Amino acid sequence: MDKLKININEMLESISNAQDLVSPRLSNHHQQVAYLAFRLAEHIGLPFEQQKDVYLAGLLHDIGALSTPERLELLESEPVNVHYHGFSGAKLLEGFMPLKEPAYIIKYHHLPWNHGEGRAFNDEEVSIASHIIHLADRTCASIRSGENVIVQKNRILPAIRKQAGAKFEPDLVDALCELCSIESIWLDLVSDEPIRMISDPGLLNIHTSEIDDVIDLAFIFSHIIDFRSRFTSLHSAGVAKTAEKLAQIIGFSPFECKMMLIAGYLHDFGKIAINSQILEKEGKLTEDEFNTIRVHTYYTYRLLEPIKQLQTVNIWASYHHEKLDGTGYPFHISGDSLPLGSRIMAVADIFAAITEDRPYRKGMDYAGAKRVLEEKVADNSIDRSVVNTLLENFGEINSIREQAQAEAAEHYEKFMRQ
Repeated sequence: MDKLKININEMLESISNAQDLVSPRLSNHHQQVAYLAFRLAEHIGLPFEQQKDVYLAGLLHDIGALSTPERLELLESEPVNVHYHGFSGAKLLEGFMPLKEPAYIIKYHHLPWNHGEGRAFNDEEVSIASHIIHLADRTCASIRSGENVIVQKNRILPAIRKQAGAKFEPDLVDALCELCSIESIWLDLVSDEPIRMISDPGLLNIHTSEIDDVIDLAFIFSHIIDFRSRFTSLHSAGVAKTAEKLAQIIGFSPFECKMMLIAGYLHDFGKIAINSQILEKEGKLTEDEFNTIRVHTYYTYRLLEPIKQLQTVNIWASYHHEKLDGTGYPFHISGDSLPLGSRIMAVADIFAAITEDRPYRKGMDYAGAKRVLEEKVADNSIDRSVVNTLLENFGEINSIREQAQAEAAEHYEKFMRQ
C-alpha cells in the first residue's frame, strides 16, 4: 500500500487557522484555547495521551459552527443553542479514528458543571476534558485585544471564579487560577502563535499513514467546507470524483489518482475563511463580494503550504482558477507553468459546477456543458485535451459525479437532521 508520511497536527492546525481567518475578532482563538487547555490538562496531571486529545479538541472545538454569525456569537456569549455546534463538530469528526476521542470531548464542551450534574448528559458520561475545554474557551474569549493582558487577568479570573460550581468545575477553576498566576501563560496566549509556545515534542509526532487515511481526513475537511452553504453542500464530492476519474483516464498512476482525489476534496478549502453570508447570497454578488470570494484559492494555498508532504496536492488544488492565458487568479500562472493536475482540477471544477443541481437552478445536460467548456477552451482558459477527454467519456464521468453527489446529499441531509 502507498504511504504518506504526514503530520496530522499540521493538517489540523491548518483547518484551525482557517476558522479564525473569517474575522479579526476570532484571531488565534482556537490556538489560544488549545494552548490553555493543554496547559490545564498538564497542570492537573492528566495522562499524556489525554493531554494530546485535549490539545486537539482545543484546536477544533468550534468546528461545528458552520456559519460566520454563529462563530462570532460563540465568542461573545453562550447562546441558548450553544450545544448544537458541539454535537455537530463531534458528528463531523468522529468517523476519523485518530480524532474519535477529541470528537467526544468537543461534543460536550459547553456543558455547564451545574454543581456536579455536568458529569453526565442523557446518561452518557462527560469527560473532565470537556470541562477543561469549556473553561479554557470562556477564559480566552474574555481576553480583549489591544489591552495589556497582564492587567486583564485581574478582571478575567475573578469573573471566572464567581461561576465556579455553577458553570465551571471548581477544582479546574482553582487549577486555572494557580496556573495563571504565571505571567508567561498570559503572554504566551497573546503571542502570534500560542501553540508554538508548547515545546513538548510529543504533540508533534509524525504519523505515517496509508493514503486512504489521508483521503478520509480530506473528506471530512470537504464537509466542513461544503456544509457551510446549501448551495455548495455537494460540490467538493463532485469535483473530487470527476478529477480522480479524469486523471485515471489520462494516465496518472493509482497513487497520483488518489492524490488528485485529496486535491478535489480540498480545492475550496480557503472558503472556510469567507463570510458565510456571502456564500449564501442568492442574488447577484457585488464587485466587492465577488473579489472577496476570489481570495479563497489564495487562502487554500497558504493554509496548505506548511504541509510539505501535500505540496503537489496543494498546487493541483489551489491553481484551479488559474487560466492558460494568465488571466486567472490568484497567482496569474500561465501556459506550461500550469501543471496538468491543476488543469484537470480546473476542468473538473467547472464541469461539476455547471452540471450539478443547485437550489436555484437545474444542472446542464451534455449539450449545455459541452458549449460552456468549449467556449472556455476557445478563450484559452482551460486545457483542450482535458476537455476532450471529459467529453469523450461524458456519460461515465457524469454518472460518477452524480453518484458521488447523491451520496453527499444523503450525508448532508442526515447531518442537518442530527
